[in-house]
Amino acid sequence: MRALISVSDKTGVVEFARELVAMGWEILSTSGTMKMLKEAGLPVTSVSDVTGFPEICDGRVKTLHPKIHGALLARRDIPDHMKQIADNGIETIDLVCVNLYPFRETIAKPDVTLEDAIEHIDIGGPSMVRSAAKNWQSVTIVVNPEDYATVISELRETGSTTPATRLALSAKAYTHTAQYDSAIATYMRAQAGLPEKLFLEYDIKQELRYGENPHQAAKFYRTAEEVPYSLATARQLGGKELSYNNIQDANAALNIVREFKEPFAVGLKHMNPCGAGTGKDIAQAWKRAYEGDKTSIFGGIVAFNREVTLEVAQMLKPIFLEIVMAPSFAPDALELLQTKKNLRLLVVDMEGEVKEQMACVSVNGGLLVQNQDLGIVSAKAEQCVTAVKPSEDQLEDLNFTWRIVKHVKSNAIVVGKAGMVYGVGAGQMNRIGSAEIALKQAARTLAEEAAAAAGVDADTLDEKEVARKAGLVLASDAFFPFDDCVTLAAEYGVKAIVQPGGSVRDADSVKKCDEFGITMLFTGERHFKH
Repeated sequence: MRALISVSDKTGVVEFARELVAMGWEILSTSGTMKMLKEAGLPVTSVSDVTGFPEICDGRVKTLHPKIHGALLARRDIPDHMKQIADNGIETIDLVCVNLYPFRETIAKPDVTLEDAIEHIDIGGPSMVRSAAKNWQSVTIVVNPEDYATVISELRETGSTTPATRLALSAKAYTHTAQYDSAIATYMRAQAGLPEKLFLEYDIKQELRYGENPHQAAKFYRTAEEVPYSLATARQLGGKELSYNNIQDANAALNIVREFKEPFAVGLKHMNPCGAGTGKDIAQAWKRAYEGDKTSIFGGIVAFNREVTLEVAQMLKPIFLEIVMAPSFAPDALELLQTKKNLRLLVVDMEGEVKEQMACVSVNGGLLVQNQDLGIVSAKAEQCVTAVKPSEDQLEDLNFTWRIVKHVKSNAIVVGKAGMVYGVGAGQMNRIGSAEIALKQAARTLAEEAAAAAGVDADTLDEKEVARKAGLVLASDAFFPFDDCVTLAAEYGVKAIVQPGGSVRDADSVKKCDEFGITMLFTGERHFKH
């Protein structure tokens, strides 16, 4: 039995080859791999000795030879194939262990040249992999060190790998070359100025019970690279399996969480925040998030950017929630929350740099791709376009609501104050509709607070009057097409507004703000979220 071993990733290859030699296999190899195996004291035959031809062209040509590919491709069940290779002095090769030059790593270097990249394009390696994979019924192809143990185990037991294993390894081999070729094609097309082709590469993480609705099939895929704020690498500590809708909503919540460095909590339903708050600690942040909308959080998702403490867990336990996410859970908090059998508890990595990623949306017959909306222009005093200028407290409130409105479905309006969201208007067909929803909700929440403090029924209070005393701020994800939103905001006592600006009627909104003594900032950056 003969094995050809020539790898770029040399993890575990010496141990793998040593096991093969111990079972009586002959090892063929090339260049650096051969040198490593010989230094480990293993008997190795050079491919050049097999082919009778030296490596030439700086190693570009070494395995591209009939004595290699004939040995791999000849079908053992076709007598004529076996006669032909025998007549030409070719011995079969029964196992190939090959992985390819690190092309992706090469082109990722900031100073890489086209010449460097081309020299790291493997030719002989993919050819051997594909030849062995094609003849999988007779040849075992191994491209991943993770499969060494399985191969050795089966060889020890029966002297051969099973057909099922060889088929699986063949599929992995073709995946390996496909990924390699897609990376090369993408790079070379860019160098040549050819129209882009998009190659997507994801691994299955899990089969889902169903999609958005029970009649829709669904799966969850993940990228090879681990990134922070990702459900793909989250650890589930309790509760049922995540559903399609759970994953969508939880991902939206994590996108909001990563906007904040201070202690922060958010409640989310149907891809929109229904409460959010900052605080001196995570308990205060949660109180503010919950008080913002006690009704909508029912059956929702909660995310924190700090460890969930026992104090927080005690506040969460009486509420029906689908998911609680955090970077960690205190042991006593975890024990308490795990008593709720269906509650999904997820530990999510919230450390590390958030890198630019593609955001993809399927459309009929195509795919929309854009960069994620990661950046944000902070609200600053110099962006003020009104006679009344913002105070420091108002700027803090404006920045808080501005970071939240970025993650609300358009048309989006967020009303808040002092690190707390009081009202959210999302997804309406006109902006005034969203403003009405957000302001009415804010007024109701403030009236309930005031009623609780005074020991009276909230229905006895004039909600608008209560809101007018609060000094609320308002954020809009896009410009006001008319001044009606400003007029409505003034009715509820809004004192400061942040929006992108850019409407042909901006002057009308500015004039209306000046009329009501409202300060307004134009950031110049829109945050539509469809």
